Amino acid sequence: MKNSYPTLSEAITDLKNAGFTEDLNLCEVGIENKKLKKIHSAKDFNVIKFYRFEGMSDPDDNMVLYVIETSAGDKGLLVDAYGAYSGNIPK
Repeated sequence: MKNSYPTLSEAITDLKNAGFTEDLNLCEVGIENKKLKKIHSAKDFNVIKFYRFEGMSDPDDNMVLYVIETSAGDKGLLVDAYGAYSGNIPK
């Protein structure tokens, strides 16, 4: 795991090769792994590291990549937008 990456796609590729293969998504109660049909509350996972990426031509292209390990030992990545136009978790 590097300290930084030039692009989001390079970071995802390298981190998946390092074992962080699960695709995680935000949900109302924490994070969800749809493939494994698991939901983890905030107490059940740790953010190991995060990387921030800013779009060069469009300020709406701001993203954060979270590197996460769950208490069950699942390792995955969560990509989230940030900035003025980022959305909230739907209710």
